[in-house]
Amino acid sequence: MATPLFPRSLSSRSSGAANNAEQISFLAAVSLGIGGMVGAGIFSILGVVAQAAGNAMWLAFAIGGVVALLSTYSYAKLGAAFPSAGGAVHFLVKSFGDGVVAGGLNLFMWAGYIISLALYATAFGSYAATFITDHPSALLLETFAVGSVVALTIVNAFGAKTMGRGETVIVAVKVAILLLFAGTGLWFVKADNLSPAQWPEAQAILFGAGVLFIGYEGFGLVTNAAGNMRDPRTTLPRALYTAVLLVIVLYLVVAVTVTGNLTSAEIERARDYALAEAAKPFLGEAGFRLIAIAALFSTASAINATLFGSANVCYMIARDGELPSGLARTMWKDATGGLLLTAGLVVLVMLCFDLSGIAMMGSAAFLLVYAAVNGGHLRVLKQTGANAALVWLSLITCIVMFAILSVYTYQQQPAALVALVVIAAASFGAEWSYRRFTGRRISTAP
Repeated sequence: MATPLFPRSLSSRSSGAANNAEQISFLAAVSLGIGGMVGAGIFSILGVVAQAAGNAMWLAFAIGGVVALLSTYSYAKLGAAFPSAGGAVHFLVKSFGDGVVAGGLNLFMWAGYIISLALYATAFGSYAATFITDHPSALLLETFAVGSVVALTIVNAFGAKTMGRGETVIVAVKVAILLLFAGTGLWFVKADNLSPAQWPEAQAILFGAGVLFIGYEGFGLVTNAAGNMRDPRTTLPRALYTAVLLVIVLYLVVAVTVTGNLTSAEIERARDYALAEAAKPFLGEAGFRLIAIAALFSTASAINATLFGSANVCYMIARDGELPSGLARTMWKDATGGLLLTAGLVVLVMLCFDLSGIAMMGSAAFLLVYAAVNGGHLRVLKQTGANAALVWLSLITCIVMFAILSVYTYQQQPAALVALVVIAAASFGAEWSYRRFTGRRISTAP
């Protein structure tokens, strides 16, 4: 039997009329957004952010949250006007039309998701290894990291409904543990640790906000589920705002708890598992283990949600003519060639960069993607009915944060900045070459 070009779950999403078996509820959509965000910002990069922002880390999270909330407005308006499984992929094509600009940006966004997945999987490996040894080998860390990607690729292969249910359960567990951590830890906060007198200079706080932006980028994944929602024009904006606002509050409370119980030096020493280390002063070794378990749930849900979104991105750009059409075909269950290729590339990135380099690359990539989405939004304002001033403000904040982060990345991880430039150039080069030699054009249909 021939393999269908449009796999069951993805084709139903792209049509905008999902069948009942594949429908994603408001709760599942919110869980998808929270799952895509909480995992990087809290569990993966606290040590990296603390290196830049010190005990003003909570303020860096607040600044990053404002930038994310502005882009959420733009995504909500675009998603309500153009609901599609492709999310931002479809937004860019609608905004910039059939050309190398939209195609190159979409390939670059796919690369950004791959970088994010590498970060989440690396963090999963670091926390999983704490249950075995205090001094894990590189092989042990990589084994856990690769294993998490393989396991959750299989989960995604069983379709949107399975993914959505699994995400809701995982998110409920990790948020409950984080609330327990914050609710208990706030009583033990040392006021001196939070004193403004110990804050670094403003530039360092902005550096921290730039690095941690990858902790917010996951909200865009909600738009990839629009085709599976019964009423995306209403459900999608509600789910986006709910997810982002809840995550901002959660990040702030947890950041205050961590910096109030550990010095910046202590956070940096345990940079790969800083949140679990922060639980020790008031919950002891049991607290360390409890947070490590939450970290496993959290990073797993981030991998699960991002695989779902990135597979949709790859599927849509392959279906629409920006990648070989074979990547849109089903290989096993509901797993497309794009899902399997994405998983393979994630493993490659993990083997090439350390956690801080991956975090900086991922944040910079998505600041550029969100800037491009906002820039494109300005071209279709009449169709979305959005407020131009808010879209302009979102565009400007993304560009400014990208510039700040680029300076910091150049100082700390120049190889990561070079790699990001190469990835961007390769995205546009590959799009131009593929279109030139195949003659394929981008479809602007949802």
